Amino acid sequence: MNLTILGGGIGGLTTALCLEKLNIPFKLYEQAKEIKAIGSGIWLSPNALQVINWIDNDLLKEIVMQGNALDRITVADHKLNTISDSDQGFVREKFGFTTVAIHRGILQKILFNFASKKNIYLDKKSISFEKEEANSYTITFEDGSLIKTNSVIGADGIHSKIRKHVFPDSKLRYTGQTCWRGVSSYVLPQNLHATGLTLWGQKLQFGISKIAEDKVYWFAVKKSNPNLKDDKNNLKIKLEKMFSGFDPMVNGIINDTPSDQIIRTDLYDLELLNAWNTEHICLIGDAAHSMTPDLGQGGAQAIEDAFYLANILQKQKDTQKAFQMFFETRKKKVQKLVKQSRITSKIAITNPVGEKIRNFVLRNTPEKYIQNQMIDLYTLKFPN
Repeated sequence: MNLTILGGGIGGLTTALCLEKLNIPFKLYEQAKEIKAIGSGIWLSPNALQVINWIDNDLLKEIVMQGNALDRITVADHKLNTISDSDQGFVREKFGFTTVAIHRGILQKILFNFASKKNIYLDKKSISFEKEEANSYTITFEDGSLIKTNSVIGADGIHSKIRKHVFPDSKLRYTGQTCWRGVSSYVLPQNLHATGLTLWGQKLQFGISKIAEDKVYWFAVKKSNPNLKDDKNNLKIKLEKMFSGFDPMVNGIINDTPSDQIIRTDLYDLELLNAWNTEHICLIGDAAHSMTPDLGQGGAQAIEDAFYLANILQKQKDTQKAFQMFFETRKKKVQKLVKQSRITSKIAITNPVGEKIRNFVLRNTPEKYIQNQMIDLYTLKFPN
């Protein structure tokens, strides 16, 4: 089996670690010259952490040590009045841990450091991809080098070149929303140190979670036309004015964030594909099923992909069959989450009438129902 992984993000590196654990040979190629701790934050829910623990308990310990465990998941209105609140004790009791919030760049570095470097090649940006024979592909890189491989795993993100090559009609869908993300040095109140908090206002959303001892990850979402740019000189003033009606903590967090480290991203997801694989090529993670961030499951589902794909490849050596089995195994759960994320993105930012209806429904949703939904989401089927 000659496996090539294209992309060294969270999905690609976790796939590498899963394959290493099962002694399946591979090579991974990443376009970045080095793995840096850049970006903002990410939530790793218990489904992702179960995979991490399966790979290596020391890996899990390192992630937990460098991140922050969330014991509550809370949705509030813009004035911090609770709409929905979930104590995560039942999650810890069921799975052994709760969601961990961590800096995305730190997570990527941890995954990279635990992987065997003999199989990973940095500074390898692919520029062309050609099929030579029935199961032979040639990949050419920007530095002029090329490789030949029998099977390809495309872990190259939402703007995947591999997806565009094998599924040229695939389309990204703009959600009508833009998102600012940052990491602040703001000191949260003690009661929010272990809380994943989202504030929903009228046509605005602001999320907060502590990701390290002196770091708070935040995101801000509003409706917007796509492809707009910010003036970094007045960006914080613009954001502070935008969220002036929110609890004062919000503007405190924004103010304590360096302007040049605030990242703006228009929010897209991927129109559902009828397949993630063709012949001996397979997509995973955002390349296959990019979703809006509203459920905090994008990274977790890429990690689940890695786990299931590696275990299927251990049993089925024909990669064409293995890739099809992987799609059939994963499509139902992932496609459901893509749809749920889309719905959540709409109800989180709504008009005044919709806001009242939304808040009433959430406040009156039985806690047991919410718990059962979470347990179903976090449960994995481990191989025998």
